[in-house]
Amino acid sequence: MDEERFNISLRKLLKQFGVTAQREVEKAVRTGLESGALAGRESLPARATLRIEGLPTEIVVDGRIELA
Repeated sequence: MDEERFNISLRKLLKQFGVTAQREVEKAVRTGLESGALAGRESLPARATLRIEGLPTEIVVDGRIELA
């Protein structure tokens, strides 16, 4: 295995995931605020799951998104 190539590829994937996920969450929160489904003071539980085909595990990260 080429360790450097692997690390670069993994970082690229995680950066793409992070940027895309942030954009989509921001859009969903704006939509929720506009529709009245969110008041803007919530603390939203969040879970991100990463599955990579060919690997026997999935990575789960739990946290909270604070709106205020």
